[in-house]
Amino acid sequence: MAEVHGCSIPEDRYYWPEKHVWARPEPDGTVTIGITDVAQHLAKTIISVTPRGVGRKVQRGKSAGTLESGKWVGPVTSPISGEIVAVNDAAIADPKLLNQDPYGAGWFARLRPDDWENESKLLVTGPEAVEAYRKVLEQEGISCS
Repeated sequence: MAEVHGCSIPEDRYYWPEKHVWARPEPDGTVTIGITDVAQHLAKTIISVTPRGVGRKVQRGKSAGTLESGKWVGPVTSPISGEIVAVNDAAIADPKLLNQDPYGAGWFARLRPDDWENESKLLVTGPEAVEAYRKVLEQEGISCS
């Protein structure tokens, strides 16, 4: 796992750095999405997780649901288009999971993608993601340490 300005950036995810969201393709063809370490750091303590419901369609760049912290309420931007097939009930019950483990137990939703092959090309992964995140963090003056 890479670290940039104190922020964890696992290289096995696909990122939309400007929106602070990630996507991970699963063996069954679905794609899990979530917020990054940067997003949880900026939000501070997350107190509410409200994904859109199972069966709902979401569009890339639009809200897949909302997060609330003591400092902020806002959307979780979907990095891909598709139908929500699962939400993280554990995170809904314990929103701090998104702070504690944003890339694992704190995932947000799972989607059946409309066009992963093409939309994944709009995201960055591996060393490219680390470098893209470095640029965003430097431009925005963000540090997780």
